[in-house]
Amino acid sequence: MARLAQTAGLTDIQQEILSTVRDFVDKEIIPVATELEHRDEYPQQIVDGLKELGLFGLMIPEEYGGLGESLLTYALCVEEIARGWMSVSGIINTHFIVAYMLKQHGTQEQKDYFLPRMAAGEVRGAFSMSEPGLGSDVSAITSKAVKNGDEYVLNGQKMWLTNGGTSTLVAVLVRSDEGHPEGTAPHKSMTTFLIEKEPGFGEVRPGLTIPGKIDKMGYKGVDTTELIMDGLRIPANRVLGGTTGRGFYQMMDGVEVGRVNVAARGCGVAQRAFELGVSYAQQRHTFGKPIAQHQAIQFKLAEMATKVEAAHAMMVNAARKKDSGERNDLEAGMAKYLASEYCKEVVEDAFRIHGGYGFSKEYEIERLYREAPMLLIGEGTAEIQKMIIGRRLLEEYRFQG
Repeated sequence: MARLAQTAGLTDIQQEILSTVRDFVDKEIIPVATELEHRDEYPQQIVDGLKELGLFGLMIPEEYGGLGESLLTYALCVEEIARGWMSVSGIINTHFIVAYMLKQHGTQEQKDYFLPRMAAGEVRGAFSMSEPGLGSDVSAITSKAVKNGDEYVLNGQKMWLTNGGTSTLVAVLVRSDEGHPEGTAPHKSMTTFLIEKEPGFGEVRPGLTIPGKIDKMGYKGVDTTELIMDGLRIPANRVLGGTTGRGFYQMMDGVEVGRVNVAARGCGVAQRAFELGVSYAQQRHTFGKPIAQHQAIQFKLAEMATKVEAAHAMMVNAARKKDSGERNDLEAGMAKYLASEYCKEVVEDAFRIHGGYGFSKEYEIERLYREAPMLLIGEGTAEIQKMIIGRRLLEEYRFQG
């Protein structure tokens, strides 16, 4: 276990942060995760612990009260947290996508107002692109903002909002035709709005309703919701970056961070599945010996460990590419695609190793088996990742005829 998924070249500070997070996961998350997940209970005590560790400010610059760490450090922390319980990593992910978008694209006033409170964990972020009828087709967004004096009036329905109930700040992507003539490409007429709200469900501010939690197969504990805007009035100074029409690019920049996060989650869940599988294989006896001594099981463990290593390496590469300031949509797409697919396969192999007991809710692998499928969809399906990868490869290897 200790030899898998190691990362070379980390600083002493990075190693200390990861060691602290790993200890927290082992002591505070793993022992209670399955029980909380089965009850679909929000892990408030765990979230409070992460707040005390300063993890809500991990990537926020020091000038705003954060730790100013890299995307790599963040991804490795997410990997550890997902090893304990993937839902907790989702709470962190949406928060940091919003913080990253503010840091990269926000006005100075927006940064000064939001980032210190986000670093302290007092403001919790969520972001919203998807809608009930569009899936991965972001250009088909129908939610709309209309200028009205010094405000915008927002109407529409959003879907699959992680942290929808517990968040107090939501970055929402809507269509805004103001200043963009008819015929403008869809992605050039979208704007991101920063919407402050009260935590909870029902009408959380005038014109904004969070109906309630969506009941899911897995990924429980964290609240996934709809968001309904009906005459929601937002001041113009809450347009991210202060200028309309840039929302699509801002969101895609944030999603690149999100895809590295999903890859890290896949790595963490796969690591935990391997740990459970290799441990159970040495305890379970059949035909007079531990099943780990049967060649068929050894082959399975070898394949699982290799997939864990490969996914981790690609995730680290994607994070480092983003940290360097270079475009990383190719690397992030590859990492997300490979890590989520390998995660599903490693979890299934661990499930098979457990035999009939894997189907029992008494065993942790049952929870992982229900959680892994979400990673195949979150931040873009495998098919979307392959489209991104294919297009970028054709850009890099353009035929010179």
